Amino acid sequence: MNTNIVFPILLSLLAIGWPAHSQTLAVALEQAWSLHPMAVVSDLRQSEIQARSDTAQGLTPGPASVSLATLGDQLTANRGKQEWEVEVETPLWLPGQRHARQGEAASAQKEFNAQQQALRLQIAGEVREVWWALAAARSRQALAGARLLAAQVLTSDVDRRLRAGELARVDANLAQVERLSAQADLEDAQSELAQAEQDFRLLTGTTPADPLSPEALPAVEPSLDAHPQLLAAAASVELAGAKLAFARRSPSEAPTLAVRLVRERADFSDAFADTLGVKLTIPLSMGARVRQELAGNRAEVLQSEREYTQVQRRIASAKDTAQRLLKTARSQLETAQTRVSLTQANLALAEKSFSLGESDLPTLLRARAAHFDAQALLSQQQITGHAALSRFNQSMGVMP
Repeated sequence: MNTNIVFPILLSLLAIGWPAHSQTLAVALEQAWSLHPMAVVSDLRQSEIQARSDTAQGLTPGPASVSLATLGDQLTANRGKQEWEVEVETPLWLPGQRHARQGEAASAQKEFNAQQQALRLQIAGEVREVWWALAAARSRQALAGARLLAAQVLTSDVDRRLRAGELARVDANLAQVERLSAQADLEDAQSELAQAEQDFRLLTGTTPADPLSPEALPAVEPSLDAHPQLLAAAASVELAGAKLAFARRSPSEAPTLAVRLVRERADFSDAFADTLGVKLTIPLSMGARVRQELAGNRAEVLQSEREYTQVQRRIASAKDTAQRLLKTARSQLETAQTRVSLTQANLALAEKSFSLGESDLPTLLRARAAHFDAQALLSQQQITGHAALSRFNQSMGVMP
């Protein structure tokens, strides 16, 4: 019986090296981002923020209004009394209010950009998870297929030796049990792979390529201060402060300036006379409303500052955890490689001994099971190592 050809094939399927033409995480991220609701409305949100900025740049805080009124005695004395009035009214900025509004608009733009990047990083984390779940499912299917192939070869060899009278019926039954077990394992692996592919398509909208390439560590470790989530939290703090600054510059409603033009006559014998008037309206401050708005804005500032601190701690903790898991994964990968070498050597000895009739089939099956377990562990550790590297990059805020 020659099953040694199965395991080199399996090792090539589970090798750490990946072809350069494989799909990249960056491409998968762009595909997932294009399907996200925020990406769909991104341009509209940007237009909304730009309109807010344009308003802050205006000479007045709002549009002017025009009113037209007329007064006459046509329905009463009808002596020719006539009056026309046109009034143009516009709101005015309070001292320092325009500058505060411009600062708020700039902070809103900055927060929008930062939130976009933080959201992209969040989606990148989701892509990374389904990416390596899919890789693990493919690896398991490859391993299960190799196990079934080896079991089929073993069954054929045992049947041949059974007919030759070299083995008993119990050995043939054991070989059939191993084949059926391998077949069931392959069916489970195929179902798991189908689910992983479905999850990938749901997130990215595309069919995953084969193979899936791993990430690499960045050439220079980025500073956590540049982490997208931390920048987004900092932008929220800045925007809350800008809103508070504007509220402080807005103790009342906006004053208004109106220009009135009146054209009138007393009766038919009089000529029309024109008069021009100016009206300035200054609303009085409502203390309770101002206190309410200021208290709300101060609470928003305090809350955003606390959230920034929490994000800072969470990012630092995530980095430490990811770094520790990456180190552990690399160490366990070396152990798994050594275990595969040992079990492969034992399997070769067991196969030779079984072929010569020096050992029984259960001994061979135990050696084979040990080797498949070692192969499965190696495959798992290879994927775990790549996934740990991706999670480390994620914790550092590195985009694929």
